[in-house]
Amino acid sequence: MQSPLGLLTVDDYLKFEQDSEVRHEYVAGHIYAMAGASEEHNLIVINLVSILRPHLRESSCRAFVSDMKVKVKLPSTEIFYYPDLLVTCDRTDNERYFKSNPSLIVEVLSDSTETTDRREKRLNYQTLSSLQEYILISQNAIEVEVYRKDQQGNWTVESLGKGDNLQLNSVGLNLTMAAIYEDIF
Repeated sequence: MQSPLGLLTVDDYLKFEQDSEVRHEYVAGHIYAMAGASEEHNLIVINLVSILRPHLRESSCRAFVSDMKVKVKLPSTEIFYYPDLLVTCDRTDNERYFKSNPSLIVEVLSDSTETTDRREKRLNYQTLSSLQEYILISQNAIEVEVYRKDQQGNWTVESLGKGDNLQLNSVGLNLTMAAIYEDIF
């Protein structure tokens, strides 16, 4: 949903967002309110964080959940999204309210965000030179899509199902579908 407010500068958006009770994504001066998430959506994110957090201990990587923004700087504009989960392994990526150099981004698909996650966000996230993997996880079925950057900088996609494992090369972690979907199916 687009806000009735006019175009905002990045500084105005960041200030507005600090005091807002509702999270908003920022795209080219426009802000869009974020919808709430389902039980399944929340459980998937909790399952991932509960595995990732201890795995990343004593490394340079840090995991953040849905209240941390990702900044995408394009030639003509800046964008701020709220991914469901992100990992940055860049210790200089230390802004308090957003990260600019994630190596891993995960979005849990919902009916209202799936199209945006698959197209707009994917294309914009893939412009981040630090990003190695973009993961889309269905909350309605055991289906995961892995977008991964290869050594030449090209993006490939892999579809995973019930019997597969999710290999997160960006953080050196192998996940079973049972672990991702624990308490859901």
